[in-house]
Amino acid sequence: MLKEISHKTAAIFAAVAVLTVAFVATVRAADDATGNPLQAQIDHGKSTYAEKCSHCHGPNLMNSGTITPDLRAIPDDKTRFVTTVKNGKNNKMPPWGDILNDDQIGDLWAFISSRRRP
Repeated sequence: MLKEISHKTAAIFAAVAVLTVAFVATVRAADDATGNPLQAQIDHGKSTYAEKCSHCHGPNLMNSGTITPDLRAIPDDKTRFVTTVKNGKNNKMPPWGDILNDDQIGDLWAFISSRRRP
């Protein structure tokens, strides 16, 4: 009976460990206790933005030389942002879904939303 209990206990611990790893991978420590992005996520987004986005959208989230939107004024709609980045928009912005992974797009959102104007 003791062996049976220890096997069941081991199975429970293994299931909890797998679920915990899956949860952590999904959440990726994206927010602090107040629901705000962590500074590390904002910093990663800033680097990704500088490398992948600033040539069209400008170094300060706006580019007066093109018709790209002022990213400081985009709506507070993460789902819309992610969809636009992944799929592109109106043949003006190319899709980035094959270039940027979900974490990079989430980091971009953290960076851009941290600079949003009221």
